[in-house]
Amino acid sequence: MSGIDIGHLRQWIGREERGRDVLTPSLVDRFRATFGASAFNLDHEAPLSIHWCLSPSAVEPDALGPDGHPARGAFLPPVPLPRRMWAGGTLDFRAPLAIGAEVVRVSRIADVTHKSGRSGDLVFVTVEHVIEADGRPAILELQDLVYRAAVPATAGVLPAPPAPRRAEFSEAVEATTTLLFRYSALTFNGHRIHYDVEYARQVEGYPGLVVHGPLQATLMLHLAARISGGKTPRRFSYRGVSPLFHGAAFSVNAAKAEDGPDLWCADSTGAPTMTATAAF
Repeated sequence: MSGIDIGHLRQWIGREERGRDVLTPSLVDRFRATFGASAFNLDHEAPLSIHWCLSPSAVEPDALGPDGHPARGAFLPPVPLPRRMWAGGTLDFRAPLAIGAEVVRVSRIADVTHKSGRSGDLVFVTVEHVIEADGRPAILELQDLVYRAAVPATAGVLPAPPAPRRAEFSEAVEATTTLLFRYSALTFNGHRIHYDVEYARQVEGYPGLVVHGPLQATLMLHLAARISGGKTPRRFSYRGVSPLFHGAAFSVNAAKAEDGPDLWCADSTGAPTMTATAAF
């Protein structure tokens, strides 16, 4: 019998959190240095998805949970499952973010749902974000988080990966510990699965460090902009398929479609780890 009290967790629906930051030139420089040649840059606009680096939750050490995130039960509900992953989301772009702009983010818990399946209990938390720059709406975002039980890496046999898709555009990215560290630093993300390999393996049951979901989404978003003539999509939707781990090169891929490119990240075997669509 499930121990998830979904009625209690749904009491967090409607809870809000606000953040304020300034999009400084130094942050832009660090962002571009982290992504290197994979970044799409415009001279007078901040890079796409840099808003994920602004106004992160900053709490003192005794307010952190064992996974390195802020302890649950304040803004996010106290889901009693150890694994937390960024499952996907949608970005609606309304206006560019100017370098030097004052950026305000208003976040609201939109939904909390519980599902049970062969992999056990899953709790999904949907967060709405409204990002304004200098008082004007710039980005509307839906972010999906998923919580699940930790499963040892040796449990079960993984299915064979699907045949790799044919990409019209593809680039390789080395999943180094330096890349993961720098992105965690950019976003002030203390989640230990991204830098503490013993924790990732022994506590959460992963075979290695996990490559951030928003890092993969950023790479796909920037590839979409580059191959579409430097345009910003009006909507970008992405979904995690399976975890991606450090230690080998992975690929960021795109194929042309009617409204905009279909995109995906794939691990070194060609198995997809995240998919996305960009509409222009």
